[in-house]
Amino acid sequence: MKQKIVIKVQMSCDKCRAKAMALVAAAGGVDSVAIAGADRDQVVVVGEGVDSIHLTAALRRKVGPAHILQVGEDKKDDKKKPPPAPPVPDYYPWCYPPPPSQPAGFLSDPYGYGYAYQTRQESSGCSIM
Repeated sequence: MKQKIVIKVQMSCDKCRAKAMALVAAAGGVDSVAIAGADRDQVVVVGEGVDSIHLTAALRRKVGPAHILQVGEDKKDDKKKPPPAPPVPDYYPWCYPPPPSQPAGFLSDPYGYGYAYQTRQESSGCSIM
């Protein structure tokens, strides 16, 4: 079960925010990290098996004062799935058509290599013309 953790961290500059996001993203089980709040002082962590207490302690050590605001289940709408992709044709109509599956004069060997050959037709005329 995915859980959503909101931690309030005292972050005064963008460098502190980047440091906090990198620290949280490196934790095990984290799927996504975001900065939220009116003052951009909340770190929102979504993941599975994330230890919120260890994460908060690490933020206190590396960034500054931090405390947990919310821990709960991630409520994402699974009902909204993207529409299926349209089927891809075997070849694109603006390109050359696909080659035939096996030409008439085609031999194959048991190792998977194919050998093509041409049949000679008897002609009564000159071969140069």
